[in-house]
Amino acid sequence: MEITSLNKTFLELFHLLPKQAFFAPGRINLIGEHTDYNGGHVFPCAITYGTYAVARKREDQLVRLYSANFPDQGIIEFNLNELNYDKTHGWANYPKGMIRYILDAGYHIPAGFECAIQGNIPNGAGLSSSASIELLTGVMASGLFQLGIPRLDLIKIGKRVENEFIGVNSGIMDQFAIGMGKENAGILLDCQTLNYEYAPIELENHKIIIMNTNKRRELADSKYNERRSECELALSQLQQQLPIEALGQLTEQQFDEHQHLIANEIVRKRAKHAVYENVRTLKALEELKAGNLEAFGQLMNQSHISLRDDYEVTGVELDSLVEAAWNQPGVLGARMTGAGFGGCAIAIVENETVENFIENVGAAYQEKVGYAADFYVASIGDGAKEIDLEEVK
Repeated sequence: MEITSLNKTFLELFHLLPKQAFFAPGRINLIGEHTDYNGGHVFPCAITYGTYAVARKREDQLVRLYSANFPDQGIIEFNLNELNYDKTHGWANYPKGMIRYILDAGYHIPAGFECAIQGNIPNGAGLSSSASIELLTGVMASGLFQLGIPRLDLIKIGKRVENEFIGVNSGIMDQFAIGMGKENAGILLDCQTLNYEYAPIELENHKIIIMNTNKRRELADSKYNERRSECELALSQLQQQLPIEALGQLTEQQFDEHQHLIANEIVRKRAKHAVYENVRTLKALEELKAGNLEAFGQLMNQSHISLRDDYEVTGVELDSLVEAAWNQPGVLGARMTGAGFGGCAIAIVENETVENFIENVGAAYQEKVGYAADFYVASIGDGAKEIDLEEVK
């Protein structure tokens, strides 16, 4: 258990035992990729992999942070009066940004704290370790100082950290899934309005397998911003005749009838993905409500094909994993998840075929790409929360 080893680490580093413990999950997006910033719907869930922390308040204004995932960086410390981005602070800029914007929102953090963190989300895999740390810091600050911050406010603060403090132009899905996750449920989220609905995902006979390409994907350096601007261009050209604010407001038929307004063929393909993927995501909710996992799996497959051919964010690594997965028995569906350009894919696989699936897909990937993929059997879990230290002992 991460908390037990973190308690020991905390005692060694800070010479006292921690008083409180917290957890924030990672997330996968089951379907609805690159729709969030296009005003569409996404369908993420929180997973049982995530980031743990133990902490205690200090008497002074110092915040002292340690991550067992980056032990060579040692304890990173800063003052509550000095909350500017600092490149040398690396991962600790995420907690620092959260503290800064919590204070900006008018909450009172009277003293600093000490904290030891450990995550079991594969680093750089695209399962949103950054948003996990953001929401972890949010529930930790709220819990240590009884701030009572509403969950939606914490989610919005996390997005602000990502956009303004770190400088990544991402949507709100990651923070929302991690903040609002619920065991055995996906979340259909309208990224324009933040209206959401839980959908039961009953996987008694199946497992979600996360397949990590082990190709690192740095979101800020990727073509993510390029895709956003292509979609913005498509939207502005469609708005010549259509009274819409976002691509996510269009039906497939409306798009097909007006796509000639988009001058560039590549830009047209990008917009087609945004529109069709949003429709697929809404269909996915209906299929799950009807208990139709097979149809949900087919929608996952169609999503990957669109991300490969129209949005062009997959690449040889993700395609190799997904195409190998499609060829295995017992697979309902498989697709890339996250921003693409490396990172992870997911598959829904029958319980009894999981071992063969991992072996066969792993071998096919190694042969095609030249290095190994990693596989994780995931469960759908709860969102960010405080953990009772007494129950852990």
